[in-house]
Amino acid sequence: MKKILFIIFIITNSFVFADRTNIIEMQDFNLNGTDDATDAFIDALSKVDNELKNIINIPKGVYNFYQNKNSLREYFISNHDQTNPRFTGLEIKGKTNLIIEGNGSQFIFHGRIIPFAILNSESIEIRNLSVDFSETQIIQFEVLENSGSTLTLRLVNGDKYDFRAGIPFFYGNGWEVTPGSAIAFDPASGQILQETSDVWFPFALAREIGKDTFKLALSNNKLKVGTMLAARSWERPAPGFFVSESKDIKFKEINLHYSEGMGLIAQMTKNIHLDGFNVKIKEGSKRVFTTQADATHFSGCSGIIISENSLYEAMMDDAINVHGTYLKVLLRLGGKKVIAKYMHPQAYGFAWGYDGDSVQFINPNTMDHHSGRNKIVRISPYRSKTIDGTKRFIIEFENEIPWELGLGHGIENLTQTPEVIFRNNIIRNNRARGALFSTPKRTIVEDNTFDHVAGTGILLCGDCNGWYETGACKEVIIRNNKFINCLTSNFQFTNAIISIYPEIPRLKKQKNYFHSGITIEGNYFKTFDRPILYAKSTENLIFRNNTIERSNDLPAFHWNDKVFFFEKCRNFLIDKNKFTNGFEFNPQSDVKLNICDDQSIIFN
Repeated sequence: MKKILFIIFIITNSFVFADRTNIIEMQDFNLNGTDDATDAFIDALSKVDNELKNIINIPKGVYNFYQNKNSLREYFISNHDQTNPRFTGLEIKGKTNLIIEGNGSQFIFHGRIIPFAILNSESIEIRNLSVDFSETQIIQFEVLENSGSTLTLRLVNGDKYDFRAGIPFFYGNGWEVTPGSAIAFDPASGQILQETSDVWFPFALAREIGKDTFKLALSNNKLKVGTMLAARSWERPAPGFFVSESKDIKFKEINLHYSEGMGLIAQMTKNIHLDGFNVKIKEGSKRVFTTQADATHFSGCSGIIISENSLYEAMMDDAINVHGTYLKVLLRLGGKKVIAKYMHPQAYGFAWGYDGDSVQFINPNTMDHHSGRNKIVRISPYRSKTIDGTKRFIIEFENEIPWELGLGHGIENLTQTPEVIFRNNIIRNNRARGALFSTPKRTIVEDNTFDHVAGTGILLCGDCNGWYETGACKEVIIRNNKFINCLTSNFQFTNAIISIYPEIPRLKKQKNYFHSGITIEGNYFKTFDRPILYAKSTENLIFRNNTIERSNDLPAFHWNDKVFFFEKCRNFLIDKNKFTNGFEFNPQSDVKLNICDDQSIIFN
């Protein structure tokens, strides 16, 4: 009897131990509002016990982070400049069961820094805090005068600058920039001006005519007096939140006001939940912009990605982009082995796949998949001891490689692909596109508002020649969304408000169809122009019970004047849609078919 009681005592106490919470109070780490908080957080994170539930509790306040030699790290980050080493604010590495509770705190970063990096960690939640920078690498000007051939510009946010050999440089802690491009915003609405796209902005030729005032030889009649120009380079070295090779990561009630890269980039990570992850202009700020690139971006992730209840505004690229990455075959080594390479200069140096992952092969010219799937037996860096920095892999497969697999053909990892739920978000006043999805897993896009997105609202893509972003969508549901005056400028892949646009160099030679299983229903389109849906190499698409309303807010301009434009498509149902407020639709003149069978499109 005593032995049984003793066993019960051990089991009971083990449950108590497992449920214990390790509360780490940041007020115990010599924090104050002016000093560099980096070392204090390094010390606090060292107290995390992976066997317990951990909470780092931060008293509400303003905390500053500087370029600290103790936080220099080497990271290879998908879709970013591979500039190493990098300064980091908070590095969460090898941690488990951790909540960082911000209690409404503001984190201010000074210089070129990655605010948060999460690596090789599991069950991490960051909540209730904001991230901003004391200086930005995007330089904002107001147009004071436009003579037709020259602009008079005033610096808005007091950025520091000097001239070297007559060339102006803006600079800050660890960075400098001379802008060459700009985005034009209306100061009253915050919207990107119609038909401005990326404004050529050769600021290297500007001359100073007074403090913070410049003249620039530039002819652009779209840039009226009062226009705000967000002038920038194309650099993206430092995302706001970086997540790599982790699992079960959550962000809740986060406000990100600026980053010199993506707002959040996650790679090779399973299960990510964004709830109230807001990329937004700070209240009271004069800025008209937020991030240098996408608000959120997911590369080679798996499990499920959820983005909900969030605001994404004024970023220089998309609200969300979900994709994998094609490797290209450099050399075949017998029947089951290849050397393959990362191709894009902003995507290399990190893991691409693991032993046991399922793959398929693709012809980049036609985007046809080679028959059958295969499995990785062994993958390792080619001529390197570590993954970090590698561009080439040697991969051994379980089965014989298809005989038609040639040099330059692509390899897609099917295991490292996620299901996606993108719901109840607001996307507005941003450059390029709203939401991009390239995953074969189920994707649901519902109850979102796409408001004055400057390009396409939703893009389904796929490309094994330029960006090398996989892959073919197989089940996409786009329902109950609002599209308000989208497509105000032309950008890459922006042929309609919803654009299904895989890059296929030799479309006529393609044997199969790239995307399939897409349902677009119950959506509301308010639009000043004509193009609603463009699709290429797509089969089994339904467009039904949508409402298309004419808007008189802006003049029509788009080169594509067709409501529906299909290229190499089949099995489309266009059913029970409503055209209102003077938006006239005639199936004979408003539908364009290219390399399509007329019987493939059914109108009800």
